[in-house]
Amino acid sequence: MKNSVSDTEIHEIVQRVVQKTMEYSTPSQSSQPNPLLQQTVALGTDHGGVDLKEILKKHLTEKGFTVIDCGTNTKDSVDYPDIALSVAKLVANGKASRGIIIDGAGIGSCMAANKVRGVRAALCYDYATAVNSREHNNANVLTLGAGLIGTNLAKLIVDTWLNTAFGGGRHARRVDKIMAIEKNS
Repeated sequence: MKNSVSDTEIHEIVQRVVQKTMEYSTPSQSSQPNPLLQQTVALGTDHGGVDLKEILKKHLTEKGFTVIDCGTNTKDSVDYPDIALSVAKLVANGKASRGIIIDGAGIGSCMAANKVRGVRAALCYDYATAVNSREHNNANVLTLGAGLIGTNLAKLIVDTWLNTAFGGGRHARRVDKIMAIEKNS
């Protein structure tokens, strides 16, 4: 089977990722305020991500976000679908512009959140998936696996995800098709 991506395309993708990474590591000199700083983020976790949730809550607050804490706040066992539903509902009804859910692997929370009409949840585990989920898929809920990523990577993913705009264009047509599946099934 022949690879459908040319060497030139791969080179361009790598250059773009390097450029975005360098932009992330260098503070912006722009004097224009970031409109995302006015946004509200719903944040929740099961018992496996309590420590990471607290770190991200502080991180987001320091960056100017309003955070709605959907729990849990202890390491006592809770069911991740309940937390995912709380976060997803806040996003779906417009009380939060974005949502972030943490569980052990991020998979179950992603599945549960995607059952809520209007939610496009994405499990992200690195810089590239954070960019792609926003730029191509206009994800409005991010799920993270606390057992799979460290604190610094989690912050990078969250910052990248919150600061990446939806690309529109051909991607809008595809997102519309995703939403039509939800509407028609």
